[in-house]
Amino acid sequence: MKVTLEQWRMLKAVVEQGGFAHAAAAVHKSQSSIHHAIQKMELMLDVKLLEVKGRKAHLTDAGRLLLQRAEHLLESAANIDSLAASLNAGVEPEISIAVDQTFPPEYIGTVLEQFSNEYPNTRIQLYETVLSGAAEALNKGQVDLAIAASGVSHFMAEPLFTVDFIAVASPDHPLFNSYSDAQPLQIDDLVNYRQLVTRDSALEKKTDSGWLKADERWTVSNISTSIEMICRGMGFAWIPVTRISRQLSQGDLLPVPLQMGGRRNMTLQLYYARHDQVGPGIKRLAELLHRCCEDDVSNYSNIKY
Repeated sequence: MKVTLEQWRMLKAVVEQGGFAHAAAAVHKSQSSIHHAIQKMELMLDVKLLEVKGRKAHLTDAGRLLLQRAEHLLESAANIDSLAASLNAGVEPEISIAVDQTFPPEYIGTVLEQFSNEYPNTRIQLYETVLSGAAEALNKGQVDLAIAASGVSHFMAEPLFTVDFIAVASPDHPLFNSYSDAQPLQIDDLVNYRQLVTRDSALEKKTDSGWLKADERWTVSNISTSIEMICRGMGFAWIPVTRISRQLSQGDLLPVPLQMGGRRNMTLQLYYARHDQVGPGIKRLAELLHRCCEDDVSNYSNIKY
């Protein structure tokens, strides 16, 4: 490379500051050294970069095009410097986290947005799991953190969030024609209707939680798909309130009027894959998750259903 990054920085400073004197103060160089550097650039590139109009220096057309390309190099160099500083401070270059789909997706978005602002050089691998999928990822060493239900042994865990599940169906579903206030539905009554079940995302040792042995069972891989089908009247399912607060408030989904068993709950835990190797990034991510859950838990506890 004929021209150094430092020379491109000087040229950029002259343009942004509107002249050599202000640029010299901005980059902590003498005015003569900046003059010399840009003259040398023009000589090496055989291109006129600046022209003075009045009291200000302006880029020529060629200078503007070249500086636009050079700014990408300057940004990349700054990112490399920042990354090196992060690595020197012990910040993890990448963090993997498995999150059960029952956990509010807006919480994950909020947390990762703030984490990105604080740790811009740390990559995130996010695995969205169902049932025992997060436990499998932990046991296989695929993730550093996991949000999953209780019962994953041999890993340090902290209570994070309690998820309420309710049996729901579309207001037009035939289920609502089969009961009266005096005679609510029983669990056995649901066997005659199609149940939507979310598939365990684990590849090994899958669980089959929640199926009532209904005559008709449809299995999907994502809770969002199940919700869409239920809203279309295609079946019923136990769905986490964290995923259907809007549909409940708008009346697009109604709780199935069961005498018993219509509501369930599950406590999600935050698991650490290696509690003795928690770096600053993992520690901060865990703090943000706890804080988000503590601040916003009322969003779901106040939902009427």
